[in-house]
Amino acid sequence: MNKKLIIVIDGCAPEYLSRENTPNLYRIASDGFFQYVKSAVPSVTNVNHATILTGKFPCDHGVVGNYFYDRKTGAQGFIESSDFIKIETFLETLHNRGVSTALLTVKGKVLEVFGTGVDYGLSAEKPDPDLVEALGMQEPPRVGTLEANGWIFEACYRLLEKDNPDVVYCTTNDYMMHNYAPKTLEAIRQMSEIDDWIGRIYDLDHSREIYITADHGMNQKNHLINLQAIMDRKGYAVVCHPPLKDRYIENHIYQEGGALYLYFKEENDAKTEEILSFLREAPYVELLCSKEEAAERFFLPADNIGDYVVFAAEDCAFGELAGEELFTDKVRTHGSLHERVIPLIAVNAKEAPERYEYSRDIVKLIMEP
Repeated sequence: MNKKLIIVIDGCAPEYLSRENTPNLYRIASDGFFQYVKSAVPSVTNVNHATILTGKFPCDHGVVGNYFYDRKTGAQGFIESSDFIKIETFLETLHNRGVSTALLTVKGKVLEVFGTGVDYGLSAEKPDPDLVEALGMQEPPRVGTLEANGWIFEACYRLLEKDNPDVVYCTTNDYMMHNYAPKTLEAIRQMSEIDDWIGRIYDLDHSREIYITADHGMNQKNHLINLQAIMDRKGYAVVCHPPLKDRYIENHIYQEGGALYLYFKEENDAKTEEILSFLREAPYVELLCSKEEAAERFFLPADNIGDYVVFAAEDCAFGELAGEELFTDKVRTHGSLHERVIPLIAVNAKEAPERYEYSRDIVKLIMEP
């Protein structure tokens, strides 16, 4: 089996890439290919790591957000364990076949949720001291810094140089993308550093099968809406559940994201059509789908996405605010239908470029006989 490496640059909208600033990515593309593919919906981290790592959509793997809500009990919380994924990742499957595997991540939750069965597991957030020492690494910087991504790429480089596992999955944190637009000095420096490390990794072995993609894109949002507050004021008994919500407050000041799962309570029955009419007419709503429509259109599990799914308009996001709305130029986020288009750069890929339409196709095709 060819050595394989999947790199997921968290939040890497296509605008962050350029021939001038990321020449190694374009060098790799010239040896392979560069095109755009679609992420899974909603365009949030856990959903898309699950999708890439299994080669399946959420209707199969069951992960529908970073945050869960139990309709029966009212319990809610962060998704930070493997209990929420219904099927094996390809790393676990290959590990069970005797293939050596590694998962390297800045965010600790990625290893906690998806690291079952890997031979090498490392997160910058909660690093394994023995592996850090074995790789000759310094202690990692804080997760919410511009330095964290360079640290995990250095760890990837050193692991490939030292032990060279058969299959490696390496992913970053989107702190930079949330805080800096593509043409800012900080973004240019960060992407240049990432590009340099990827170039060095590629040069370790030009025969390695490499895929470089993103879990989701990132866009500026100027209008934040507290839909829960609006529902409450209007007397609508609806739970507005944010699938994007996570612990990384430096990325999501208002836990803002472009999608919500809406759970209608029974006392709403007489007002259902009134609520739906209100949402369809709201200028900040781009698309409202019933759970059945969302399941069919976006390959979601109908039993775990509320009664309706609402997607924000392009420059809007739903957030947890003190009031009902906020106009700002300080927020960059994802989760909507406008952060689905992501880059895919591949070299020595298993299949021709036209076989890759979604990010899930990387592993789907790897695992096909």
